[in-house]
Amino acid sequence: MSFLRISKNATALSKLSKSHFSTSLRMSQQPEGLILGVYKDLNLTNSVKALDEKVQIQLTEQLKNSGATGKLGELRVLYGLENLPKQVAVVGLGKDAEVSVAENMEKARKAAAIGARALREQGVKTIAIDAMSSLQGAAEGSKLGLYSFNGLKAPSSRKPLVEVTPFEQSEQESSAWKSGLIFSEAQNFARILAETPANHMTPRLFADQVASKLSPLENVEVIVRDSDWAEEMNMGAFLSVTRGSAAPARFVEIHYKGGKENEKPLALVGKGVTFDSGGISIKPSANMHLMKGDMGGAAAVAGTMFGIASLQLPVNVIACIPLCENMPSGTATKPGDVITAMNGKTIEVLNTDAEGRLILADAIYYASSTFKPHTLIDVATLTGAMVIALGSVFSGVFTNSDSLWKQLDNAGQNTSDAFWRMPLHSDYLKLINDSPVADLMNVGSRAGGSCTAAIFLQEFVAGLDDEDIDESEKIRFAHIDIAGTMDSGSTNGYTIKGMTGRPTRSLIEFARTFQ
Repeated sequence: MSFLRISKNATALSKLSKSHFSTSLRMSQQPEGLILGVYKDLNLTNSVKALDEKVQIQLTEQLKNSGATGKLGELRVLYGLENLPKQVAVVGLGKDAEVSVAENMEKARKAAAIGARALREQGVKTIAIDAMSSLQGAAEGSKLGLYSFNGLKAPSSRKPLVEVTPFEQSEQESSAWKSGLIFSEAQNFARILAETPANHMTPRLFADQVASKLSPLENVEVIVRDSDWAEEMNMGAFLSVTRGSAAPARFVEIHYKGGKENEKPLALVGKGVTFDSGGISIKPSANMHLMKGDMGGAAAVAGTMFGIASLQLPVNVIACIPLCENMPSGTATKPGDVITAMNGKTIEVLNTDAEGRLILADAIYYASSTFKPHTLIDVATLTGAMVIALGSVFSGVFTNSDSLWKQLDNAGQNTSDAFWRMPLHSDYLKLINDSPVADLMNVGSRAGGSCTAAIFLQEFVAGLDDEDIDESEKIRFAHIDIAGTMDSGSTNGYTIKGMTGRPTRSLIEFARTFQ
């Protein structure tokens, strides 16, 4: 059995990842810029009202002269305000009305991101940020909005690093600011993993990056396993996808022990196909470059584990991340081949481009049978059908538990990274269990493609079909299909063009609030 166990001493980051992860959270000098929020009709926030009256008058006059109205996202950069930094970005927050905490956070996220990017374009490298409608939201938005994938560009083309700090904060607000930075760093970590081109993010390099990032954190242990271990575990479904690639597969296990010693864990499983050519069932060449992000589920799970551990949440969590490439070659799995998964079920591979469910099948069974979690959630860029169904707005959730759905839905609403419930129904199983040569097929017809993928995965959750286990003791299962939300074609607010890192913040929020 071959594996690398990493707990407190992390491996050194590569040059590439160092440039990615360089962030500064402390202000080393007086800020060059300031971001303030203003409500519709130029109603001032509490922070602005606390400023000198003369400054308030100057600010309001400049805004009026510029034609500003305070609508959400509206931007004005002002200069020469007394006793304030030389450049002040004022961003509209919309109506000053009684709204929910989640809505206030979202307003602050958008405003902080817009203001921070505008000041960076003006050459500002140190920014103070008004709490606006939510200090945590402002922290999240500023760091998410300033994110830039710089590591592979020439130094002259890179976006400069910008330091951010709260304009004013009490001791109580300090924790909100820190939480916002952690939530944003977690999503940015997922963005980086998913955006990195496949030649710089092989299964081995992904495992190294995760170990380097997470191993120094308290209560975290990272175990990196190889294909020999997977062979010993009889992970025939996972290994069937790896056979066409020259890049060695990896299986990453992350243990976070923040809860009680014998308390059942939450299990997270992330699809980690670091490049998906489709295998023998090769994809069309158009947009195939985006398949570097086919490990977006694994990236989101890794980012979530970073966030959970950094916040030191009082929960036990185990993450399992199978990593491989899906490539065509003389040794690749062929359409029509029959493979045997870890739980003993045989699978007829009708389409080698439906590979994500194969690697997830073994990871889900391993996680559910070995660690016996109370809840298991997998995250995967799984089906093109999900893109057609939901576009890039919602991530689709298939679950056997109403209570789990409610918790995920609440978390998604709190972070404004929302989920939409999809049907997980036994009738879809009929579309994939009538193979003449195997227990299951890895695809059905075109109809209900996302639904058949989800029901396929549920077949590998240990104990769900065991009549001797009480229903209340069975694992709550959710499959989250992020094929539509894995990337964004444009920059808007705190969403940056490229791989999104979604739904990292929603999963952290779920772990924070689900108990």
